[in-house]
Amino acid sequence: MSASPDFDAAVLGQGLPPEAEAALREAGLARGDATRTMAALMRASALAPSHPAVFIAFYRHYFYGHRPRLARAVARRALVSAAQALGLPPLWRDVPDQPLPGADDDAATRFYLWVLKGHAYLSLRLGDEPEARAALAKLRALDPEDRVGAAVIEAVRLRQVRRLQEGDDDGDGPALAATGAKAWRALDAASGRAA
Repeated sequence: MSASPDFDAAVLGQGLPPEAEAALREAGLARGDATRTMAALMRASALAPSHPAVFIAFYRHYFYGHRPRLARAVARRALVSAAQALGLPPLWRDVPDQPLPGADDDAATRFYLWVLKGHAYLSLRLGDEPEARAALAKLRALDPEDRVGAAVIEAVRLRQVRRLQEGDDDGDGPALAATGAKAWRALDAASGRAA
């Protein structure tokens, strides 16, 4: 599955109108001045509302500004845009539970998976464990080879669940000494689930 050539190019940072590119550059230079940064980001968004570079800039602004709810909202909008480009259902929950072709080398597919991973991470950080669990399960189905490293976040989620269930504060839990598909299997073994 591949996106339109325009979206693929956009994921790689191409196809951004020069005025939007200048606005993103200005936003980067204005870090520390929230008003100037936001004004520049809003200009970029008005010029290129669905461009991945604009989503990434807003996400980083909110993420590094310690505003995870707003960062997660940006991730949700980016997921809808990427889904449209890939011909997927607009809601990530409605995407069929099967591996996405292109997870290893298609820029748009990898963008979609990375954004879903960011959504899962922020959901976990915000204490929205059911949303994080569902997003991580979807990532496992879409990316069973764990090319974007979502199993690491699942390991953290499982440790948090164990801590809550058992009152265990020692930090032990599933540790990942594996990568790729082996990471998902290692988590299954550590949590006692059948693969």
